[in-house]
Amino acid sequence: MSEQELLTNTRMDSLGLHPDLQRGLDELGFSHCTPIQADCIPKAMHGADVAGQAQTGTGKTAAFLLATMHRLLSNPPEPSERAPQEASQPRAFMLAPTRELAIQIHKDAEQLGRYTGLKQVVCYGGAGYESQREAVAAGVDILIGTPGRLIDYWKQKVYTLKAVEVAVLDEADRMFDLGFIDDIRFLFRRMPPPPNRVNMLFSATLSHRVLELAYEHMNDPELIKTDSDTVNADAIRQQVYHVAKEDKIALLLGLLRSIDPARTMVFINTKREGERVEDYLNANGLKAAVLSGDVAQGKRMRLLEEFSEGELPILVATDVAARGLHIPDVSHVINYDLPQDAEDYVHRIGRTARAGNTGDAISLACETFVYSLPDIESYIGHKLDATMPTSDMYATDIVRPEPRPRKKRGGGRPGGRRRRSGSGGGRR
Repeated sequence: MSEQELLTNTRMDSLGLHPDLQRGLDELGFSHCTPIQADCIPKAMHGADVAGQAQTGTGKTAAFLLATMHRLLSNPPEPSERAPQEASQPRAFMLAPTRELAIQIHKDAEQLGRYTGLKQVVCYGGAGYESQREAVAAGVDILIGTPGRLIDYWKQKVYTLKAVEVAVLDEADRMFDLGFIDDIRFLFRRMPPPPNRVNMLFSATLSHRVLELAYEHMNDPELIKTDSDTVNADAIRQQVYHVAKEDKIALLLGLLRSIDPARTMVFINTKREGERVEDYLNANGLKAAVLSGDVAQGKRMRLLEEFSEGELPILVATDVAARGLHIPDVSHVINYDLPQDAEDYVHRIGRTARAGNTGDAISLACETFVYSLPDIESYIGHKLDATMPTSDMYATDIVRPEPRPRKKRGGGRPGGRRRRSGSGGGRR
């Protein structure tokens, strides 16, 4: 599949977008719509609610950002329509399940809206508590963030939801997985009623629970499913190797030495195993770093930037990195551990073969996680090519890494109690 085949014949300049948006699109070189954009943008521009089935990488972020910005620019509120305390309150509210996705949405919003004059602010846990708070308090048109931090600021009366004209919920299925649904309902119930705003929901699957949420908080949404909502499996060479757990490191090193790991993602199921894999790779001359849920936000962003720019060739990651990240030119995905959720397999391998490229997905099926293989094959609808690795595929000259120093417990505080991280409590 070529990059052109990922697009439709619908031109961006035929949609009737606000001139300030079209100017930004022209400079960015976006001439044609992806399928989700062609289906979603016209409907949302004209006030219809949309529930779209779309994966990361199909252009859904640009779809809801363009539709949102067009509506805000085309319907500026008259000063008399808004109470003074609402004049600087968010007119659009966008929720994402992870920090990385929220940051990416904000980055895309800044690029697409560079000529609009709309102010966008992103809020997420783990960093910038006071600076984010001050940015929201200073006034915002489009507020983007994760549920915990946004609820925190709302409870402090930093902002209100009374002026919201557009509400967007991205990766709704992931919201369920991460336990955010009560938070979602908390926030949506404090907005104007669904008929008084435009609502957009996107999810990798429009399951029963996602649709229930959509019909609860949206105004008779139009369901949109496009052909690009699934990974282009034809562009990904998928291979499974049956290997003993104790031999996985040797096989991984052998595989990485046989390819050019210029931009390779290695997925593991636990942080501890990720650290072990990271240590072995670095000890054997392969530059790698691990990305997991509890890596500090500043370090997370630095690692993602280095990986995206090619300075870090191998990123070892838990499923926190499987969704919501726009990382170009990932050539190889290696499932060091088979995921225990079949859907996560699709999200993992979908990090490669993006924008018309091809890619490789290699999975190591050990005795611990091989039981996931039948569910994965059932989910994707076909058998995977599985074989035993040949003896020459294993690395033999393996350097064992130095043991990691044990972390001190208690942080030196009286009684060994740990200080709680963050400010204000709650999930962020």
